[in-house]
Amino acid sequence: MRRFFVVEGRRLSYLDSGGPGTPLLALHGHYNEASAWAPLAESLAPQWRVIALDQRGHGASDRAETYERDDYVADVAAFHQHLGVGPVTVLGHSLGGVNAYQYAARHADQVTALIVEDIGAVVECDWVFTTKLPRRAPSREALASALGTAAPYLECSFRPTEDGWGLSFDMDDTVASQQALNGDHWKDWVSVSSPTLLIRGTRSDELTAAHAREMIARHSGQAHLVELPAGHVVHHDAHMRFATAVRAFLGSS
Repeated sequence: MRRFFVVEGRRLSYLDSGGPGTPLLALHGHYNEASAWAPLAESLAPQWRVIALDQRGHGASDRAETYERDDYVADVAAFHQHLGVGPVTVLGHSLGGVNAYQYAARHADQVTALIVEDIGAVVECDWVFTTKLPRRAPSREALASALGTAAPYLECSFRPTEDGWGLSFDMDDTVASQQALNGDHWKDWVSVSSPTLLIRGTRSDELTAAHAREMIARHSGQAHLVELPAGHVVHHDAHMRFATAVRAFLGSS
C-alpha cells in the first residue's frame, strides 16, 4: 500500500507491504524507487513486513533543493519516526546502502540489524551515465529501447508524461545526489555496532572484492560478507539467492 508523510514541507512517499511480519526498512539506489523492493517483500512475507521509502527526488516523493548526506539520513530518521515501529532492521542498495549504514552509525539505538548491498565505505561514483539518459521518449517501448541493457534495471521508474514517457527522477537532481555521495565514509562504517550483512555482486563495477573484505575486517561488530553471481544490482540479477541470503541473516541476527 502506498502512503505519504510530510517532512519540512516536502511530501515523501513509501510502500508498505503490510501484514503481521516484523518491519524492515528498505532504501533503494539511484535511478530506482520503493517498488524495486516488491519482489523481495514478496519473498520475505509473511515473516517480514518490508516498508520501502521513495527517497527524496525519487518515485512519488517530492524533489528537494539539496541531496547532501545529512539530508538523506535525516529523511530516514523522519521516516522511521513516522512509522513508530521501534528499532528495526534497515536494508539499502547503493545510495540507499550508504544512507542505511550512516543512519545505523548515527542512530545506533534505532537499528537492530543492517544489510548493505554492493556499496563501499569509499564511494567514487561516475555520473556520466546519468547525463546520457534519455529524458523523454514517444512510448514506453521507445524508452526501453533507448536505455538498452539498462532498461530492466530502471523500468520501475518508467512514467507516462504529457509528451510521451520518461523517468520518475530528475537527471540534474541525480547528478547532484551522486556528487554528494562520493567520498570517504569510513568514519560512519566503523561506527556501526549492529549485526551487519554486506552483499556484493561478483561482477560489480562499484564494490571490489578487496574493499568488501576490508569493510568486514574494519567493522566494529559482527559482520558477514556474501558474494553472489551478479552485477551491481544484486537483488535484480540474483533475486532468489539474494532473498535467501537476507532471510538467513535475518534468522540469525
